[in-house]
Amino acid sequence: MFVKLCGLRTEADVATAVTAGADAVGFVFTASPRQVEVEQVRKLLTGVPAHVLSVGVVHGISAAEAGELARSAGVDALQLHGSYDAAAFAELSDFRLLRATALTADTDVRTGAFGEEWLLLDSPQAGSGERWDLGALERTRPSGQWLLAGGLSPSNVAEAIAAAQPWGVDVSSGVESSRGVKDHGRMREFVAAARAGS
Repeated sequence: MFVKLCGLRTEADVATAVTAGADAVGFVFTASPRQVEVEQVRKLLTGVPAHVLSVGVVHGISAAEAGELARSAGVDALQLHGSYDAAAFAELSDFRLLRATALTADTDVRTGAFGEEWLLLDSPQAGSGERWDLGALERTRPSGQWLLAGGLSPSNVAEAIAAAQPWGVDVSSGVESSRGVKDHGRMREFVAAARAGS
């Protein structure tokens, strides 16, 4: 089970994610309680070993601006969250890409449909900690390397994995003590629970 811990903001967050065994760490570049400046991300990346994927997360900005932020920060991959079209992904084809979206009747659930390497299915209110109806996956089963997100926590991730059968999971608010502040114990518990549930 591939595990991504997102919304990291401090050196201690990064160190905890790495020692807990996370496969990927996410840094939010755009407006959010978890937003970090590019200069800070560059510093945080010094604590991320080569085998852990570093991901810049963007929402509501142009592909050109997203690419500029990601290149400046030096992350391995870029997560386009929300209503980005195929042209935006094509513009950023020099990056490893994640397409993050909510599951609707119109969502193309084929991983790679927009040229991305991974698909991430999230709740309609990304970063809110709200769960969504995993029963919808019975009608629309994603293909390829896709990650489940939205309302996951150490206490429910194993159950969600059993229900959805994703390739990976992603969490942010579910491992926080308050909005934007990571709880390092919960981060470790989440990784362990995700691996035990897979």
